Amino acid sequence: MITDKRIGVLAGGTSAEREISLKSGNAIYKTLLNLGYDAVFIDVSDNICEDLKKGNIEIAFLALHGGHGENGAIQGLLDVMGIPYTGSGVLSSALAMDKEASKKIFLHHGIPVTPFVVIERDNLKSQIPNLKSQIEMPWVVKPVAEGSSIGVNIVKAEEDIDDAVQSAFSYGRKIIIEKYISGKEIQIGILGQTVLGGVEVRPSKEFYSYEAKYTPGLTQYILPPEIDDYAYETLKDVALKAHNALGCKGATRVDFILDESNEPYILEINTIPGMTETSLLPKIAKLTGLEFPDLIEEILKQTLLDKD
Repeated sequence: MITDKRIGVLAGGTSAEREISLKSGNAIYKTLLNLGYDAVFIDVSDNICEDLKKGNIEIAFLALHGGHGENGAIQGLLDVMGIPYTGSGVLSSALAMDKEASKKIFLHHGIPVTPFVVIERDNLKSQIPNLKSQIEMPWVVKPVAEGSSIGVNIVKAEEDIDDAVQSAFSYGRKIIIEKYISGKEIQIGILGQTVLGGVEVRPSKEFYSYEAKYTPGLTQYILPPEIDDYAYETLKDVALKAHNALGCKGATRVDFILDESNEPYILEINTIPGMTETSLLPKIAKLTGLEFPDLIEEILKQTLLDKD
């Protein structure tokens, strides 16, 4: 136990995932207190520098989802202030948050991604008419830099394109349009260089949407996934390869679609996985015997190992 260090649990922030972040942060904070740690809860605002100084924070436990919490910005600030923090560093966080950048790195490392096109708002009118010749419908339309399936829509007909595109653009100046792959949604949990295992998610909605993720009862979780052993081992290997390709540290969750031919396609890496009652990393960790408090302590230990 790192009981001689004051730990600040950083949550909230200003991203579209603020409410989920607060839930994750509170779960982590209460667990640390119950374990006997010297912990304080910090709702991240423009005064974060002052809050960290006033709180005499020596280690930051990051529970920020999306936005500046997951794109490398807060990590850079903590680096400048000399405060160790959980999870990945500046570059890895920024790359994982940017779906365009991460896909290009995955392709470089031979990690399969779904066919995609990136569109900037200024080029929208010229690019949309040509998309059907580049990517077969249906499509998945999403913001380039958001998480929790925010702004994500599946487009099956031309008349749905405009609404889906505008929804995605409301979260940034670039969007990504991917070929929709029918298959099983599998998430793989990683801690350091250890693959913890995976979970298959079966949402009652059309896909694993924001609502399906955070509303208890809307998604069925299959632990371990109901797939053959070879496919499961392949997913684990590819997940760790992707984790290392971006230079990730600590705990991550790697999201895949496994198509009907058992071919895996990586969707994204989450560098600050959720820690709510419906979150996937705690469910996966439990497969290996790591209860929620154990997982929190292991993430803290990784912080000291990774920052040495």
